[in-house]
Amino acid sequence: MSKNNNSANTAPAKKIYNFCSKKMMIFIITAAIVAVTLIGCLVRGISVAIEFRGGTMITYQYTGDIDTNAVKAAAGEIITDSITIRTGESLDSDAKELTISFTSENGLTVERQTDLTDKLQEKFPDNDLTLYDSNDVSPTTGTEFFLKCIVAVIFAAVLIILYIAIRFRKIGGWTAGLCSVLALLNDLLVAFAATIIFGFEFSSNTVAVILTILGYSINNTIVIYDRIRENKKLTPKASISQLVNAGCSQSLTRSIRTSVTTIGAMLSITIVVLISGYDSLLSFSVPLMFGLVSGTYSSLFVAPVTWAAWEEKRTSKKSGKKEKSE
Repeated sequence: MSKNNNSANTAPAKKIYNFCSKKMMIFIITAAIVAVTLIGCLVRGISVAIEFRGGTMITYQYTGDIDTNAVKAAAGEIITDSITIRTGESLDSDAKELTISFTSENGLTVERQTDLTDKLQEKFPDNDLTLYDSNDVSPTTGTEFFLKCIVAVIFAAVLIILYIAIRFRKIGGWTAGLCSVLALLNDLLVAFAATIIFGFEFSSNTVAVILTILGYSINNTIVIYDRIRENKKLTPKASISQLVNAGCSQSLTRSIRTSVTTIGAMLSITIVVLISGYDSLLSFSVPLMFGLVSGTYSSLFVAPVTWAAWEEKRTSKKSGKKEKSE
């Protein structure tokens, strides 16, 4: 009777997948991501938002439907710079909004802004256009903001390496930290490629995507490293590849479920944005979805498998030196 109870309480063995045998697959996928990013940059180019390069944004509220191409043509009679037109709905009212943005070093004078408003009101008398907001961003301010964003990302990467190096020092913390940052770079490259391919501007939304992916992806990686460390205590004689395969297999279901939930939430936001017309949020939700998918893949494959290969190579070198010395 007790024998049956013991067998009933025993959890079924977890199937172990050979993640460490996928080194070539990881290399091919990484090379493909780099190639797609480079091709996207060459074909579509990199569009940088006004908050980074400097310029002017003028927002009007209007009623009814409006032809953005006609607005761009009318504004081009006053503004000679490259113009971007964006429509949406106000967050604090039911009014529709039309934003005209363009690059400029000296901003838009009051006279030219008045001429632009008069021109648009003349061309679109049925839309009840009224000036809502106007902002100038100098190129110097934009450059400073961009540099601060880069510093923030680099600082976050350094902290991640230090944290993992200290927390997982018993299983080769420094190499684990460096491999986790390599995985993060893979995720950021995917999000950047999505931004370029879908024609979004590199804006503050992109920076928000980068910082979100940094936190999400590193959390998945740390969970897997925790599993590896626990398995190391339970089976100290196991090889690095065996520990990584076991840790990744144990975390596989959790990682997929978490990712499906998060990506599903972002997909819902994207659908709502498309229906409601808040197009400016697409540059956040779409790249973030691609980055989250990549984060799941890199946490299970890139970081642990690269780390295992690094540790095995380092171990083999040490053993080779000992044999030579003997």
